[in-house]
Amino acid sequence: MAKRVLILNGPNLNMLGVREPATYGSQTLADIEKMCKAEGKKLGLTVTCKQSNIEGELVTWIQQALGTQEALILNPGAYSHTSVAIHDAIRAIGLPVAEVHLSNIHAREQFRHHSYVSAVAMGVICGFGATGYKMALSALAEKL
Repeated sequence: MAKRVLILNGPNLNMLGVREPATYGSQTLADIEKMCKAEGKKLGLTVTCKQSNIEGELVTWIQQALGTQEALILNPGAYSHTSVAIHDAIRAIGLPVAEVHLSNIHAREQFRHHSYVSAVAMGVICGFGATGYKMALSALAEKL
């Protein structure tokens, strides 16, 4: 049976393809989701993708992953730098979580250098654009 991986994308990622393409690339979120599902299939994973601009909704989905998913990929967007609630939800479920960022958050504004998610993630991939999701899927497939 295929292992289940939930990919959660946070605020403003629904604007990919329109929002700052020099920073985030020209692919849309739909393009990335399609790529992730195809890559997951190659790796023997069942991939489900969700996006929300609402912190509480992301927290709820993280909590609901317990018992329904084997791992998570999370691009928390700006919530990386502000959300203790997302940090706590990840810690509570105890599943492997890969944190992904399209841009290199450490090469950007100082306030983006710290992520509350990183402390509870299995690993962090940033700066490789959409390829970072493939890297995260590969790492999780190996871990699972």
